[in-house]
Amino acid sequence: MQNRQPNTSRRNFFSGAATVGAAAAAVVALPHVTPSEPVAAEPARPVPENGGGYHLSAHVKQYYKTTQI
Repeated sequence: MQNRQPNTSRRNFFSGAATVGAAAAAVVALPHVTPSEPVAAEPARPVPENGGGYHLSAHVKQYYKTTQI
């Protein structure tokens, strides 16, 4: 009986083809995302001496909008 080596080039071809097919399917399935308007950066505020430092920024406002039901 002969010991046959598996044809690795054939396996690599089918593995690569499956990867390319999965990537193509993912690109088609994902929604088209348009870039949003750039948000103007707010000037840096000084760090408070006694801690804290919470302030309502545009980023925080956007987060609050996403949490509303």
